[in-house]
Amino acid sequence: MSDSIKLIIPGEPVAQGRPRFTKQGHAYDPPKSAHYKQYIIAVAKAAMCGKQPLAGTLGLSVRIYRGIPASWPKRKKAAALSGEIRPTSKPDTSNYIKGIEDALNGICWADDSAIVDYLPPFGKWYSAEPRIEVEVVKID
Repeated sequence: MSDSIKLIIPGEPVAQGRPRFTKQGHAYDPPKSAHYKQYIIAVAKAAMCGKQPLAGTLGLSVRIYRGIPASWPKRKKAAALSGEIRPTSKPDTSNYIKGIEDALNGICWADDSAIVDYLPPFGKWYSAEPRIEVEVVKID
C-alpha cells in the first residue's frame, strides 16, 4: 500500500437520510444530509490541495466519533471515552458511510466502485471531540 489520503471532518457526524421525492417522482437528499455532504466536500477539497483523486483498487477506513450525551452520568461518560461503551443507537454505521462515499467521490477517489475493502479501524465510537476520520489507501 503506497498511496493514501487521510481526512478529519470535524463536528457532529450526520448520517445520510432517506431520499425524499418531489410530486413528479424525482428523488433528492433531505436538507440536513445535503448540507453535510457539502461540508464534507469543502473539507476534502481543502485537504486535497489540488491533488488528483486516487484511482485503482482502494481500501477505506472510516471512524465515526459521536458526541457523548450531556445527560449521561460521569461514570458512563468515562466508559464511553475509554471505548468500553460504543454507540449502538441509530443511525447505523452504513448510513454514515453512504453519505461519506457520495461526498468524496471524484475528490479523494476517482470512482467509489474502486473501493473493494473496508479496513480496520472501522465503526462508531464516542468522543469529547465529535468528528469523522477517513483514510483511503491504494491497494497494490
